[in-house]
Amino acid sequence: MNDDPKLALIVSDSAKAQAGARVFRDSYPWVSPEEADVLVVLGGDGFLLHVLHEMLHWDVVKPVYGMNLGTVGFLMNGPHDHVPIARRVTDAHRVPVRPLCMEATTQDGEEFSFYAINEVSLLRETRQTAKLEVRINGRVRMEELAGDGILIATPVGSTAYNLSANGPILPLGSRMLALTPISPFRPRRWKGAILPESAEVEFRIREPAKRPVAAVADQKEVRDVSTVRIAASAKKELTLLFDPGYTLEERIFAEQFQV
Repeated sequence: MNDDPKLALIVSDSAKAQAGARVFRDSYPWVSPEEADVLVVLGGDGFLLHVLHEMLHWDVVKPVYGMNLGTVGFLMNGPHDHVPIARRVTDAHRVPVRPLCMEATTQDGEEFSFYAINEVSLLRETRQTAKLEVRINGRVRMEELAGDGILIATPVGSTAYNLSANGPILPLGSRMLALTPISPFRPRRWKGAILPESAEVEFRIREPAKRPVAAVADQKEVRDVSTVRIAASAKKELTLLFDPGYTLEERIFAEQFQV
């Protein structure tokens, strides 16, 4: 009896990924994504995030095993090392990832809803400093933050834009979110906060006509927002698979000791 998982192969359009896929295609009886138990994704981090975002709209969300045939590959596993792909997938460590759900309302009253796997960021649109009111679980925690903006990141996204903005790196499984200001002017010394994943965060834009702000959920942008509400989505939990000893958590630890 064959107990191997049903695997679907999804390949980036990049030349490097396409070249790697030529070897891979004959190595396993691949099935369609609809039939698969696990999706094997060849490419880089950007392509993996694209696949994850597409899957958020599926009726059934499936585990994803990424193989790095891109550039950074922070969310990916290493190249194929002659271990059968079925064995690598079966032995892989599972990492649950809860995306953020962003609900944004514009100054004209239009409403938009997007998911973010890395972060949701609010950014000033002009030379004028953005001024934001920060509410957490319905309570005003900061009446006015003035600066270039603010972001809220998941543990997966904490090593991306959040880290560049001097935000904290969050261990996987911490069920925490990083709330990080972007070039804050007032209060100048505020470094941000670490929130429980259950927190509901709302930003209200002060003087939105004079100081317009855009909200970005990963790569989806809504301009001229008036309010933005963000909460982690348990219903859309994703699963990333990593080789033993090469887990994302280990890479997050290593990132904190680079000099």
